[in-house]
Amino acid sequence: MPVIEEIKEKPVVKKEPVAVPSKLKKGLEKTRGRFWLRLKDFLSFRKGIDESALEELEDILIGADIGVRPVQKLIEEIHEAWKEKTITETSQINDFIKERLKDGLRSWQTDIQYADKRPTVIMVVGVNGVGKTTSIAKLASFFMKEGKKVMLAAGDTFRAAAVDQLDIWCKRIGADIVKHQTGSDPAAVAYDAMEASIARGVDVLIVDTAGRLHTHDNLMKELIKIKRVITKKMPGAPHEVLLVLDATTGQNAISQARMFREAVDVTGIFLAKLDGTAKGGIVLGMCNETEIPVKFVGLGEQADDIERFNPDLFVETLLEQ
Repeated sequence: MPVIEEIKEKPVVKKEPVAVPSKLKKGLEKTRGRFWLRLKDFLSFRKGIDESALEELEDILIGADIGVRPVQKLIEEIHEAWKEKTITETSQINDFIKERLKDGLRSWQTDIQYADKRPTVIMVVGVNGVGKTTSIAKLASFFMKEGKKVMLAAGDTFRAAAVDQLDIWCKRIGADIVKHQTGSDPAAVAYDAMEASIARGVDVLIVDTAGRLHTHDNLMKELIKIKRVITKKMPGAPHEVLLVLDATTGQNAISQARMFREAVDVTGIFLAKLDGTAKGGIVLGMCNETEIPVKFVGLGEQADDIERFNPDLFVETLLEQ
């Protein structure tokens, strides 16, 4: 029999939104230190634009983990603007880069796609070690602060202690949880969680999944099975499939994104550990490399260390002079 726990001591109370200073600037300190200082030196010592200056700029941008193809596209646009005399000095390059990056990121659909009828089901995927459990807790906390009733499904039944870790987080933030014993069928957990969330009028159901099975093929088959069970129980669900990626892995995260997208049609990325890396520029390459929007970023270890991804704010913070 499934174990379904409900936290009754901490009823969800809808609170008025509070203006909280963004943690993004602090979270991007390491990336800015690696990227912006080199760019600042370039802009300070180079005045005129020529072919050698563009080659140096390309090297700086690639070093920021933006990705080779996105950088090449950006350099081509700068080169064209220089030839057309739209920009003539390096002092104009920073603002030019800002606008091009913002334009690319603004095409993303970064809002959560809520269901017309409760619950909105969010399936969370990602390999072990990326911070998936903590990211799920952050998502739950985020939705609860918006006044929503949240339930978690402990579907990572193959990893030792995964269920216990999620259970601890649920008790900490006051969310409901549906769990089975370690080694149980993850799809059965998802099914029971669907039934429980519908019965209790839950607004958002977040379904955890395994991050590693014996082979890559087995993992993807398991994820497809879970998604199929969810859809059968509620047509149109899951409404979001969020992939948790570790920002510290840089370009390797893009390879993971492609892998999961092919299996379960990922709709958004939760970029975890952004505060712990100098490779935050990976965000800027995601649009071109994966066509999957970043929807949330993780900026610490606490439940409230989460922010919706804001393209303009991200670019401005990264390239702030």
